[in-house]
Amino acid sequence: MPLNPDLAAFLELAEAGERPAMHTLTPEKARMEYDASTQILDVPGPPVGSATTIRIPCRDGQSINARLYSPVEFMEKTGSLPVLLYFHGGGYCIGGLDSHDSLCRSLAALTPCCVLNVAYRLAPEYRFPTAVYDAQDAYQWVLSSGSEYNLDATRLAVGGDSAGGALAAGLTIAAHNENWPQPVRQVLLYPCTSVWQNTESHRRFAQGYLLEAKTLQWMFTNYLRTDADRADWRFAPLQASDLGNLAPAFLVLAEYDPLLDEGIAYAEKLKAAGISTQVKIYSGMTHDFARLGNIVSEADQVRKDIASELANAFYPR
Repeated sequence: MPLNPDLAAFLELAEAGERPAMHTLTPEKARMEYDASTQILDVPGPPVGSATTIRIPCRDGQSINARLYSPVEFMEKTGSLPVLLYFHGGGYCIGGLDSHDSLCRSLAALTPCCVLNVAYRLAPEYRFPTAVYDAQDAYQWVLSSGSEYNLDATRLAVGGDSAGGALAAGLTIAAHNENWPQPVRQVLLYPCTSVWQNTESHRRFAQGYLLEAKTLQWMFTNYLRTDADRADWRFAPLQASDLGNLAPAFLVLAEYDPLLDEGIAYAEKLKAAGISTQVKIYSGMTHDFARLGNIVSEADQVRKDIASELANAFYPR
């Protein structure tokens, strides 16, 4: 179907504004611009029972912030609640706890479940594979220490959008390879999965559809140490030789997203490996639409769809 008219009007207005393209900015300036835009593009998140910032230790002796959202139901029940471990998008260079606050609050309230939003370390200050290790360390923290916060590690899902979707996908593969407990679900919103960005959707939507080709390569150049890192499945999950015995997957894709084709390819590879995989392509949407609550109603709908999927995993009938 045609590009959503509200999105089309927004993109036209953004282009007319002549703001500098992200790939022309320093990482610090790009982060400021991205966080500032969140206040304009997204709706405030719904009330939750609590939102607590915690520190998660990392293997190199440092630590990272994470924000733990507990739903209102948490205050009314005894015992532990399931948890979604979430990794924000932003090409490994931008984004953080505040940029995805509304999305995480919504998922906590709608499911209901706890959501742990992880502020993994960003490039170029911290290049590949630091974000991968931070994601793995956060997963291990939930398994070993989550009970201190009344988190039920036997009902643990992983999720993320864009680069965060790649981290979630890679984490699920790593859990299989390392004989860690598998999550009960992997929720991947328009994930980065390929070595090179040369699919038909990348060519078709290279410019003018929110995520642009030059910006994507600017992000990856900042993140990767060398081009050799591109072939590592921890960056490009499509490179993984074995996707068998992974958690069931729910992929959220957008019709006008350069990442559409590689998302479809990853879903097909999961299915070929025997993994229960659901794919929903949202018509007329661009990349990052789940964070555009002030622009399109589909942002609210996709949150409800994800919450429904999580509820099925956390509270099986």
